[in-house]
Amino acid sequence: LIKCLGPTYLGDFALKGNDLRAKGLNRIGNLIVPNDNYCAFEDWIMPVLDAMLAEQKEKGINWTPSKVIARLGKEIDNPDSVCYWAWKNDIPMYCPALTDGSIGDMLYFHSYKNPGLVVDLVEDIRSINTQAVKASPRKTGMIILGGGVCKHHICNANLMRNGADFAVYVNTAQEFDGSDSGARPDEAKSWGKIRANAKPVKVYGDATIIFPLLVSQTFAKDA
Repeated sequence: LIKCLGPTYLGDFALKGNDLRAKGLNRIGNLIVPNDNYCAFEDWIMPVLDAMLAEQKEKGINWTPSKVIARLGKEIDNPDSVCYWAWKNDIPMYCPALTDGSIGDMLYFHSYKNPGLVVDLVEDIRSINTQAVKASPRKTGMIILGGGVCKHHICNANLMRNGADFAVYVNTAQEFDGSDSGARPDEAKSWGKIRANAKPVKVYGDATIIFPLLVSQTFAKDA
C-alpha cells in the first residue's frame, strides 16, 4: 500500500543507521523508505479508518484483519497493489499480525484521534480454519514464501483437517535455532499440519527469485 503512495529506493545493507535517521530515511534490508512516505500513508488511511468506524457504529460491521485489508485494497484503487487485486477478485487476505507495522501505528494513532474502531481476530481465525476443515473431499496445498506468522498460521489451519496434502516452503531460514521459520516440512508432519503420506519440499533461497521461476514452470507454463 505504501509503495503505491511514494517510491521505495534501492540502497545497501551496509548503510549507517544513524546517517539515514538524520536524513529522514528508513532502511528495510537494502531498501530505503523516506519518512515522507509514511506521512502520506497516514494522510491517506486516516479518513478510511474514520469511515470504517462510522460503518461499525451505524451498520454494525464487525471488522476483521481480512475485511480491513479488503477495504484498503478497494480504497487504494491501484493495480500495483496485491491488496487491490485480492479485493477485486474477492480473495481474502488473512493477516493475524495486522498491527505489526505501519498499519498498527495508524490504528494506534486513530484510537486517540477517533477512538472506538475494533478489529476482530476471532472471526478471521474461524474463517481460515473453517476453509481448511470444509475443503474435503478436495485436497489442500500450501505454497509458503518466507516464514514467521504467515507460515505458522496457514500450517496451523491445515492441522484442523489432519494436514495439507501438498506443501512447498521457500525461505532462507535454518532450523538450528528452533524457529518456526526455519522448521522443515517434516517438523510440520509431527503436528499433523502436513499429512503423513505427503511429499513436501523446502527450497532454500530468496522467494523473490525462486517463486517467479516456480510459477513460470507450473501455473503460467501453458498460459
